[in-house]
Amino acid sequence: MLTTIYATAFYAASLLLAVALFRRIWLYAATPAPLKIPTTPAPTTKGGVALRMLREVTLFESLFKANKWIWLFGWIFHMALAVVLLRHLRYFLQPVPTLVALVQPLGVLAGFAMVGALAALWVRRIVVERIRYITGPSDHLMLALLIAIGCSGLAMKYLARTDIVSVKEFFLGLMYFDWRPLPADPALLVHLSLVLTLMVVFPFSKLLHAPGVFFSPSRNQADDSRERRHVPPARLESTPRRA
Repeated sequence: MLTTIYATAFYAASLLLAVALFRRIWLYAATPAPLKIPTTPAPTTKGGVALRMLREVTLFESLFKANKWIWLFGWIFHMALAVVLLRHLRYFLQPVPTLVALVQPLGVLAGFAMVGALAALWVRRIVVERIRYITGPSDHLMLALLIAIGCSGLAMKYLARTDIVSVKEFFLGLMYFDWRPLPADPALLVHLSLVLTLMVVFPFSKLLHAPGVFFSPSRNQADDSRERRHVPPARLESTPRRA
């Protein structure tokens, strides 16, 4: 019964995540951006825009210029999260790639770094008055959810160990529609329940800044308003044609 409940929940959450995320990205892509509003100084070529987006996604360039402390904790969290996700690929791949195997020891350290950076960002939302003013209940709940996921994962490593071989068999079984028993360890069930919750709320939360940054007009536009002028279709239709 436990295996059936969690298997069904992961199928449903994965489907919801994929459909809702695809719909949101489609809306982002379909939203017109007729005005040239790149944040200056901005690149004037497509290659420059691509390089700028690369720096923004990997180094958080604009955040670094705005606030060094927020940049530090934000960058640590995102980089640690990337390592943790890479480490978890071992549960979905057989055989395990060399890169994933090599990153396993770093993944544990990244777990601590992720939780610590999230805690610092949460304290900032409570202590800094101007940030506290614009912080809503959803912001606190999202930070609490992410910290709980990290803490429950670390708890399985150091406090309540679980059978990771059986966990891997369970997830490989989900992928190949050959269900295998899921261990009934409380820490594991809490961790998986929190992950399922994150999968469900992700497409409807502020976490959509992950794909949304690629559709930001202030970042993905070249500063070529003089070279490429946008003329609204209505104006084109009303312009008299010359004989």
